Amino acid sequence: MPESPPCDVKPLIALFGGTFDPIHYGHLNTVQSLAAMVGLDNVILMPNNVPPHRAQPEASAGQRLHMVELALAGMPSGMFSLDDRELRRQTPSWTFDTFTDLRSEWGPCQPLAFIIGLDSLLTLPTWHRGTELLALCHLLVCARPGYATHMAEPEWQSWLETHVTHDIGQLHRQPAGCIYLASTPLLPISASQIRDRRHQGLACDEMLPPAVLRYIDAQGLYR
Repeated sequence: MPESPPCDVKPLIALFGGTFDPIHYGHLNTVQSLAAMVGLDNVILMPNNVPPHRAQPEASAGQRLHMVELALAGMPSGMFSLDDRELRRQTPSWTFDTFTDLRSEWGPCQPLAFIIGLDSLLTLPTWHRGTELLALCHLLVCARPGYATHMAEPEWQSWLETHVTHDIGQLHRQPAGCIYLASTPLLPISASQIRDRRHQGLACDEMLPPAVLRYIDAQGLYR
């Protein structure tokens, strides 16, 4: 039986999903640092529609999409792009299903990565087919302030240690299967903090792009 031809080397494609309710500098600056660290030419932002693991967003899908578009318009050209496929679904945004679609589109040889925060990694085994994601992509994990660095269960920690790599080149050579723990800057900004400050009538000017803040004011969000 003839061997399969070797895969051509292709640039690593990374996707960053989130509710983005609202998008802020904690998202943008952290991912920019990660991109420089790992050697990403572009990061695709992918807003969630119905996040199954958390409270439902305050802003509508359309408002959150527009805030992402406004934020990206102010970033360096080519640094970020947008994928709105999850917003076009009327079902929960199961990450495994999304990456199954992406893998079928990009093919078996394309290196793919999913960018998550350390808080998400710590609960990943409880997600819908969460640990099976490594069959479809790498995981690029950004540091988060105040979170532990070990998984809650010994079997989860063993799974993590089995897949961790310190070799950035491996992320580019292999299509999937690695976890990279990135020492990204710890920025004490969160969407929940911004919403809480808005509810209290406090300023958030340094936390998110000016165009996004103007849109939030115009739409009367997070009041």
